[in-house]
This record gives sequence, C-alpha cells and structure tokens, in this order.
Amino acid sequence: MARTLALATVCLLAAGLSITAAQGLFGAPPANVPADNAAPATPPAAENEPAAPVRPGSPTAVVKPFYEHVGLELDPAERSDFADPAKSVLDKSDALRKSGQGECLDPNMALDNAAYDRAEIDKSLKTVEAVKGDEAKVIVAFIIAGNPHRLEWKLRKVGDGWKITDLLSVTGEWALSQYQCE
Repeated sequence: MARTLALATVCLLAAGLSITAAQGLFGAPPANVPADNAAPATPPAAENEPAAPVRPGSPTAVVKPFYEHVGLELDPAERSDFADPAKSVLDKSDALRKSGQGECLDPNMALDNAAYDRAEIDKSLKTVEAVKGDEAKVIVAFIIAGNPHRLEWKLRKVGDGWKITDLLSVTGEWALSQYQCE
C-alpha cells in the first residue's frame, strides 16, 4: 500500500501539480492554506517497511547529504552542488559573512530552521522525487518536536549531474532564492 501511494505521489508531482496539492501527501497543509485546497493525508508507512534505496546520481542522492550533515548547505566547499539562483544567494551570503557584516542565512535551512535532533530526523525523514526532463523536485518531510516540516528542493540537470537551484519551505513559507544577502 505504501509503495502504491509513493508511486502515485511521484506521478502527481511529475504531472506538474502544484505543491499545494502535493503537500497533503505528507499530512495536513500549513495553517494558512484553506482547508478546501488540502488533499487528504496519506497514512504513515508501516514502521518496519524499509526505505527504498537512493539511486547514485539521482536528485535524491544530491539532497541526502544535507540531512546527514547539518549546515552543509552553507559550506562554500559544497557550492558545486548548486546552480543559480540558489548559488548566487549562497555566494552573496559567503561574501557578507567574510566582510564581517553578519549572517544572512539561517544555519540549518535543510531542517527548516528547526532545532536539530538526529534521532528524531532519522526516524521520521521521508522523501519523494519527481523528475520531468531536465528538472526535478525532491520533497522532504520530517517531524521535529511533534511539528511536521516539508521542504521542496528544486534541481536542474547540468551536464551529467543534478544541481540544486532552490530550496523552499512549504511549512515555513520561505525560499532560498528570495533571500537578499547584500
């Protein structure tokens, strides 16, 4: 049943449905989304069902390290995983930090700026990948301190690999590409 629902999710996302329609796949939508726009919640997967393996080189494989190493998205050594507009914002944030004028970005954007609890994240982390041509989305859902979080990683095929072009928080209503780090 869970695999059927996961396949249906990928099909819906690949068909180009809005994130508002897709967000019901990971529970109730954020409070500011009208209830009549919400899709029904998907029942949680069985506790003992193993997660599908991540294919090397897939969009999910590009996103996964950001959940294994908190704050990795702000590490200039990881800039090769990004393309514009995300790369430009991260580069401007680096320049601002080096100038001594402060920080522009939160240190744990991949966790929706929530408190970090490795065990809680590992237990609840779910991903869904949708690829359409040279563009992809990886929806990530997890629970921290009883609060659900959903993020959407947008990627674009560049050469033989995938590059992150934006990171959006469905829960927190922010997008990396919208930050003004100047």
